[in-house]
Amino acid sequence: MALNIVVGITGGIAAYKAVSVVRSLVLAGHDVHVVPTESALRFVGRPTLEAISRNPVHTDLFEGVAEVRHVAIGQAADLIVIAPATANSIAKLAAGLADDLLGNTVLASEAPVVVAPAMHTEMWRHPATQANIATLRERGVTVVGPAVGQLTGSDSGPGRLEEPDVIVRAALEVAERRAEAGGRRGAALTDRQDLAGRRIVVSAGGTREPLDPVRFLGNRSSGKQGVAIAEAAAARGADVTLVAANLEVSEPGGCRVRAVSTALELRDAMREASEGADAVVMAAAVADYRPATVSEGKIKKVDGEEHMTVELVRNPDILAELGASAHDGTLLVGFAAETEPDPERLVELARAKRRAKGADLLIVNRVGWSEGFAADENTVSVIGPDDAVVAEVVGSKVSVAHGILDIIAGRLAPGAAPTKEPHSA
Repeated sequence: MALNIVVGITGGIAAYKAVSVVRSLVLAGHDVHVVPTESALRFVGRPTLEAISRNPVHTDLFEGVAEVRHVAIGQAADLIVIAPATANSIAKLAAGLADDLLGNTVLASEAPVVVAPAMHTEMWRHPATQANIATLRERGVTVVGPAVGQLTGSDSGPGRLEEPDVIVRAALEVAERRAEAGGRRGAALTDRQDLAGRRIVVSAGGTREPLDPVRFLGNRSSGKQGVAIAEAAAARGADVTLVAANLEVSEPGGCRVRAVSTALELRDAMREASEGADAVVMAAAVADYRPATVSEGKIKKVDGEEHMTVELVRNPDILAELGASAHDGTLLVGFAAETEPDPERLVELARAKRRAKGADLLIVNRVGWSEGFAADENTVSVIGPDDAVVAEVVGSKVSVAHGILDIIAGRLAPGAAPTKEPHSA
C-alpha cells in the first residue's frame, strides 16, 4: 500500500544521506514530500530534493496560505520521518515549538513519527539531549540510532546517522504496525501492544559468588540492557518477570521483580519463572565458577604467606539447561559477551555458542576494559536458528531493547515461521 510520507531534513552534515532515504521510499512506491529546514538547504539543494522526491519542496510558513499548507502537509501524512535530526531540532520537537514548516507539520499531524538523530558524541550524551529523547519516546516517537562510528573530522563514537536502509526499514515497520493496529492515530512504537497477552521472563545483572561474609567473586555487568528489555517488553503489553541479580530495582516499568544473588539462586528462579513462558531472555551475566567452600567468618591474612589458593567448582550452565529441556512454545533467547575484536570471529563464536546452548536466538556484544559494561549505548548482533545474522542493532540500550523485542515479537506472532530446531539433551 502506497503511503503519504513526509521526510523532514534538518541542518546537519549528514543531510546528504537523507537523499538516499527519500529515494528508497520513492522507489518503494510511496508519495514522499520533503520538508527541509532552511539550514538543511545549506547542505542539500532544493532542486536535488525535488528531483528525487518528485514533489515540490516547501520551507516557508507563509507559502500556500490559501490551502493552509502549514497544517495540511501534516494532516495528510501517514508517516513522518526526520533524518537527520540534529540536537537543536530534537530540542524543538520535545518542547513542541513550531517556528518553521517542519515544526508545524509535526504538531499538525497524528501520524507516527520516526526520528534519526545525528550529532557529535558530546551533544548526544548531553543530559539535555538525553532528556529530550526520553520525552519524545514517552510520546510514542520511534528513535532510530544513532549509530556508533566515524563522525565529522577525526571524531568517532555514538552520534553517527544510521544508514539510510536501516532508517527506511524501521520507518516502514512503524507504518506497518500502525496499519495492523487498525490505522488508529498515534499508534507508535511505545504505545503499541504487540506483546499483549505474552508472558516474558528476563534475567539481568551479574551473579556474585561469596568467599566469606564480606567478599565475593563477581563480574562487571550493570544489568542496564536486561532491565531495558524488561521495561520495554512491559511497555509493549507483556506480562514480565525480571529476575534481577544484585540490582537495586523495584518494580521497573511495572515488571515483577525477583531478586537473586548467586548462580544457584538464579538457576532456581529461572526454572520456576520460565514454566509456560512465551519467551525467556537470559541477559544476566552468570559466574562460570564458585568457591568450593565458603568461610563462615572473614578470611584473615596469614603472616608469612604471600599466596592464597581458592578452589573453584563449576556452576551450572543455566542457558544450556533451559535449552536442553523441553521448551516447545517458549522462545529461548541467550546473551553472550565476548572480548573477540574481529567481527567475523565474534559472530562465529556466537554461532557456536547458540548451538551449544540450544538457544533459539543468541545476542552477542563485544565487551572489554572500556567497552560494553555500564555504558548507555550498545551494539549487538542477533544470531538466528539457521546461524544467520538476523539483525545488527546499534544505539542506546533502550533502542537496542526495542530492536531485540521487534525480533521476538515477530517470531511469536501468529503464523510466524517456526524458530525451533531439535534440542539435544
